[in-house]
Amino acid sequence: MNYLSVENLSKAFGEKPLFNKISFGIDQGQKVALVGINGAGKSTLMKIIMGIEVADEGEIAINQTVKIAYVHQNPVFDGNLSIYQTIFSDSSSEILNVIEQYQKAMVAAQSGKENSDELNNLMEKMDRLQAWDFEYQVKEVLGKLGLHDTDLPVGNLSGGQRKRVALAKAILEKPDLLLLDEPTNHLDLKTIEWLEDYLSKANLSIFMVTHDRYFLEKVTNEILELDAGKIFRYTGNYSYFLDKKAERREIEATEQEKAKSLYKKELDWIRRQPKARGTKAKYRIDAFEATKEKAFQKKEEREIELQVSSQRLGSKIIEIEKLSKSYDDKTIIKDFTYTFKKGDKIGIVGPNGAGKTTFLNMITGMLPPDSGNIAIGQTTAFGYYKQEESSFDEEKRLIDIVKEVAEVVTLAKGNTITASQFLNQFGFPPKQQHTPIAKLSGGERRRLQLLMVLIKNPNFLILDEPTNDLDIVTLNTLEEFLDNFPGCLIIVSHDRYFMDRLVDHLFVFRGEGEIKDFPGNYTDLREWEKKQDALEALKKQEEKIQETNKKVAETSNKANKASFKQKQEFKQIQTEIGQLEQQKEELVNKINAGTEDHEALLDWSTSIQGIDEKLEELEFRWLELSELDDIMD
Repeated sequence: MNYLSVENLSKAFGEKPLFNKISFGIDQGQKVALVGINGAGKSTLMKIIMGIEVADEGEIAINQTVKIAYVHQNPVFDGNLSIYQTIFSDSSSEILNVIEQYQKAMVAAQSGKENSDELNNLMEKMDRLQAWDFEYQVKEVLGKLGLHDTDLPVGNLSGGQRKRVALAKAILEKPDLLLLDEPTNHLDLKTIEWLEDYLSKANLSIFMVTHDRYFLEKVTNEILELDAGKIFRYTGNYSYFLDKKAERREIEATEQEKAKSLYKKELDWIRRQPKARGTKAKYRIDAFEATKEKAFQKKEEREIELQVSSQRLGSKIIEIEKLSKSYDDKTIIKDFTYTFKKGDKIGIVGPNGAGKTTFLNMITGMLPPDSGNIAIGQTTAFGYYKQEESSFDEEKRLIDIVKEVAEVVTLAKGNTITASQFLNQFGFPPKQQHTPIAKLSGGERRRLQLLMVLIKNPNFLILDEPTNDLDIVTLNTLEEFLDNFPGCLIIVSHDRYFMDRLVDHLFVFRGEGEIKDFPGNYTDLREWEKKQDALEALKKQEEKIQETNKKVAETSNKANKASFKQKQEFKQIQTEIGQLEQQKEELVNKINAGTEDHEALLDWSTSIQGIDEKLEELEFRWLELSELDDIMD
């Protein structure tokens, strides 16, 4: 079943065309990612599909039986509503409405304002709609996304928390088609892993824009590349896309070379021909123009080069001793000590709010510690790329922004280039350099922010979420640069691919002020944590088995000890057996003495038979009781 069809869609901003007459569709079960360089029009295309923006031409057809949910890159909500209200207030689902009423009734009951009739009616509705399972799903999704206090106003939340609210809202609406614009931005690593696992298994269609390469690899089964205003489709995951894109580039380069050869041949013919109006000549002239266009077609391939120099590092870089920091009753860092060495490439991981950015701000002197000491070497020059987007004068041009810092930039080998050439290396061609900052896309702004950090030639780079909003081309280039960076490097990132490639050990923020120095990259850490979790589970299982065995032994011991009642019964049986044996002996003696009273003789025999049966019963019970400990006491 077709869910979404895009036919001959075109969009341009002024003189800048984004895409021209592109067409594609999304069917049931397809999980499609849209990739392309920053500024290619990915987010714009997503907004057009959702009706937030209008295309210049073309049509979008959405199956009316299909339910669609959309997660914006930077979602905006009514700040006065709570998290719970934001997620469910505009829902038309009867199940959601009943769950909301039931939870409100439970809150009222806990505060002593219980309406038992209303609560019973709601519980019956929950049963009828089978809403208990869905309520569990609601709690699981909110819990996994870290939305525990759902009464908080959305206006008090950070950008990352609002993104989590948007994700929870979209998932719980149970759409047939889910549209996601950079879904992993601002999420911590464990939340990304949960979302990745959920979406890869969910029975729904997905169309998303993301730069997270592990996420692409696991979740998607098709990739659309928006390149030079055209759409190219690849049926497979990210690895397949890379292989096939390389093949496509080679084929296009070969075809372009053939077109250039044909162009030279046809150009000679054109020059030799007189001006003619014949149909055959006109057809060949038109073909010549098409060949010319193909031969000299300029690809929108942005070649980014990062070749800045870095200042020499001395023997003393940063020495941290017994560093501590708290906010109110929450300990962020406690007695942390570390001495940085030349070539250190350290990743910082931990849940949101664990204190990662606080730690970076203390290192760079932007925030004082509560106790401890941070000694910075004289030659240490920081370059701090912050998680928050830098604020630029929206009216200024790119070239002016860069020239305010440096007219000339020194490269890695000591060569110098102008500010304009430096911008060009960062993927800002001369024509774009004279446009106002206001016209840059989100990804282009982040690239400019990175440029402004590197232009100062730092030897100690601190990158706080550097991958947010950067396209894959920029990420690959940045990775190459950082891989060969001669100075020290600290990275805070949710991009697992980025971390795995670059860092050699991690600072793991574990909560309550504890920071673990782990030798290895992020994948190494996750494997270690899984082993630790398995060992912990095994330990708990063994402890449980030991506890069970202990209880069984205690129960067994209690069972083998004779109770007071059993001891009394044992003594009573011994007495009765003695009395019955004496009665039997007396009757046997009477029978042996003989008598002419046959009825008396029959009665004695019958009595002896009854005594034997009673003795057999008592002796069996005596044997049972004799097995118990302390029965003779």
